Amino acid sequence: MVCPYGWDTPGGVQTHIRDLAEHLISEGHYVSVLTPVSDDSLELEDYVVNAGKPIPIPVNGSVARVLFGPIASSRAKQWIASGDFDLLHLHEPAIPSLSLLACSAAEGPLVGTFHVSTPKKKAIYAIGPILEPIVEKLTARIAVSELARSTLKDHFETDAVVIPNGIDGQKYANAIISKDYTGENTIGFIGRFEEPRKGLQVLLDSLPIVARFIPDVLYLIAGPGESKDYLKQINPELRGRVKFLGLLSDKEKESFLKSIQIYVAPNTGGESFGIILTEALSAGTAVVASDIPAFKAVLENGEAGALFQNEDSTDLAKVLVELLRDKDRREKLASNGKLSAQKYDWQVVAEQIESVYEMAIAGGQRVTLSSENRFWSRR
Repeated sequence: MVCPYGWDTPGGVQTHIRDLAEHLISEGHYVSVLTPVSDDSLELEDYVVNAGKPIPIPVNGSVARVLFGPIASSRAKQWIASGDFDLLHLHEPAIPSLSLLACSAAEGPLVGTFHVSTPKKKAIYAIGPILEPIVEKLTARIAVSELARSTLKDHFETDAVVIPNGIDGQKYANAIISKDYTGENTIGFIGRFEEPRKGLQVLLDSLPIVARFIPDVLYLIAGPGESKDYLKQINPELRGRVKFLGLLSDKEKESFLKSIQIYVAPNTGGESFGIILTEALSAGTAVVASDIPAFKAVLENGEAGALFQNEDSTDLAKVLVELLRDKDRREKLASNGKLSAQKYDWQVVAEQIESVYEMAIAGGQRVTLSSENRFWSRR
């Protein structure tokens, strides 16, 4: 597999690749993951191959840390030439990244997974015509949602099978409840502070209204970023109602999602799925999310979790107050959500991905460097 983004940067794509790799390894498959890594001193998993340091570029309202250029291309070719792989699984092969370089250099059974949802002619996908020959090389295409599939169809006039991001649901269902995160009226958020589209400001702007009706409410904010700037904007009388936790480990994250009363995803856009929602649902926690299309799909239009009007802090506050006051409805949402999340478990998702693999390798070919790159491999 090829990961386009920095392995040591928190992100849904990296988590998806890591979990899929480890699930396949547990089933007896050999897996190698080529990926950029920002910190050379980081102790990497045995299956990870460091392709070099990524650089940050703006993508789809976010900052992606990707690796591109001749040195990265050379490393991708070396990895392909020495790997003797049955199949190459490329994540986000249609953005300038390591996956695009590997896709360009290889031939044989190639599977691409498309994670991004981007409006037509916006951002990197605006160079779609240049990338079409690369996308056409793929033996099979996967989109993580109908939105991601629509993006692929709009930009490249090709289709994909929809297979959602997977999660290890049992990790969240069986997580230990921690007194550090639990309480009668705890509301949780996880996200990168520096990305406005993650919606942290929308959540914080709801606090004055929520605290008026629920005086002991506590907002628990986790993730990388500088909290001082946000604290300065909060009324001094309400600062005790907000606690910044920093970056959580995987175990802490599982415990966090299991312990809080409500998880809030106030993202304002640019999402094609919403893996954090499925993780919170698996933990049995009530979820509140903005009504962007990706989140509406995961929450089944409000059946598996509550929705509020996107970027409307007042509406968010109203939904939170109602849920905190209504334990029965909160528990009903949590129960519905936990049941809904079962379809995202790796036992289900990995089987679907492996079916695509089987189709891709049915011709009996193996992954090799493309003909124009074979001379390069002998030089």
